[in-house]
Amino acid sequence: MGNTFRRSVWQTIGFVVGALYGLFVVGMLVVGMVVLGTQDPALAGSVVILVGTLAVLGWWVIPLFAFGVDATLDPQRFVLFGIPPRRLLAGLAVAGVVSIPGIVTALAALGVSFAWWRTPLAVLAALVGAVLAVALCVVGSRATTTALAPLLESRRYREVVTIAAFVPLVLVGPAFAWVGSQLGEGPVDGDAVRGMVSRLADVAAWTPFGAPWGLGAAVHDDAWGLALARLVVALVTLAVAWVVWDKALARALVTPPAAGGGGRAKGLGFFSRFPATPTGAVVARTATYWLRDPRYSGSIAVVPLIPVVLLVVGGGAGSEIFLALAPFTAWILGFSISADIAYDSSAFALHVSTGVAGKADRWGRAIPVLVAGGAVSLVFAVVSVAVVGRWELLPTMLGLTAGTLLVATGVSSATSARLLYPVPKPGESPFKQPQGAAMATLVAQSVAMLLVLALSVPFLVPGLVAIFADLPALGWVTLAVGAAVGVTVLLLGVRWGARVYDRRAPELLQKVMAAA
Repeated sequence: MGNTFRRSVWQTIGFVVGALYGLFVVGMLVVGMVVLGTQDPALAGSVVILVGTLAVLGWWVIPLFAFGVDATLDPQRFVLFGIPPRRLLAGLAVAGVVSIPGIVTALAALGVSFAWWRTPLAVLAALVGAVLAVALCVVGSRATTTALAPLLESRRYREVVTIAAFVPLVLVGPAFAWVGSQLGEGPVDGDAVRGMVSRLADVAAWTPFGAPWGLGAAVHDDAWGLALARLVVALVTLAVAWVVWDKALARALVTPPAAGGGGRAKGLGFFSRFPATPTGAVVARTATYWLRDPRYSGSIAVVPLIPVVLLVVGGGAGSEIFLALAPFTAWILGFSISADIAYDSSAFALHVSTGVAGKADRWGRAIPVLVAGGAVSLVFAVVSVAVVGRWELLPTMLGLTAGTLLVATGVSSATSARLLYPVPKPGESPFKQPQGAAMATLVAQSVAMLLVLALSVPFLVPGLVAIFADLPALGWVTLAVGAAVGVTVLLLGVRWGARVYDRRAPELLQKVMAAA
């Protein structure tokens, strides 16, 4: 921390601003919990348990996702110093608190203990729990990162973690919907909120993350047996985390991870069986993106979660909102290739240098989406009709799904050859936003989305009328129009995109290389 102040003035200013903000948050939290503890000690105990559980869980999990940051306390930096392992372990544990997150966590944990200031024994128990909680945060965080250090160095691990990061983001909405369902309909009932918080806290207090935070509440309620049980859970968890960290640190000091050398090319695998033609080669190469590139495979990771989101938002299996499953999935998959050339980065030079024709390039990128995406979307169409229980709408859903997939793929085939915008580079996180890309991305994606919506109107209107006006006969119209419009837009989009590609290939390569 001392060296941080010596590096630059701006780092010092940033540290001071971060520290002031942290102190402000701690002050608001402590004051709020003391006031709540004065008015309703039981509710205060439940809130402390839930917030504390999230804090410990965050300390354990977030470092596993935050790869690429400066690891000042990386054990590998101490290999040559000859420090005894146990002394190094203790030093790293204390140093883990010497940071803005560590200090803020410690002050907050100690401060909220005074929510039971009217019960001295409860305050004492809460302070013990706060110390254990902070120790769990630091030791657990170091144990997980040190034990998984070999994986953290792997690019494959980073790709898997990046894809996994999509899951909690997608499930945020359903989580709020579930909370709303637990509170009932109509105005929010204070008793319902209190009951839900209490139930969640009772469960969290038995987990290793929430046990230390529940000591003060248990002593306040004179539940000494419960307090002892929570203390045992916290101490056992801390001991296990300490042993895991000790063993992992000893292994890391003796056998540090080897520096990565030149990796062996994996090749195309199964996709090498595709026809040995320009189109087949592009199909094989782009198909591998969906399995190996997190910028693409993130779309696949989201697809299985879409039914869960719609079921929760719709409030059950009978909701007609679930009928949006297949068309929405088809739109996501069809739109996912709208930045294909930009995602190629420097690899696009292969297409230009080998003289790949625009027709082969466009079809080579569209076919994987049409085959795999079409299968998934059509299965979802049948599943959505079965779940809702309206089999008479099957032709409607097939028409909407097929039309949306074909139109989105056709528009993407055209726009990806004309509208290039900065995207994350290969190997980078899909969440990374390239500098200066916000406006270009917004404009390009907005144009593409509006084109998809406008071209989908001929089959979208009869499809919606068939669903909401209960006119199943229009479903066959939707199916026929959706197939006709979709195939037409796909053929025209691929043809126009191929023409633009042939005319602008050197210019496209120049733009791609400038952003690489």
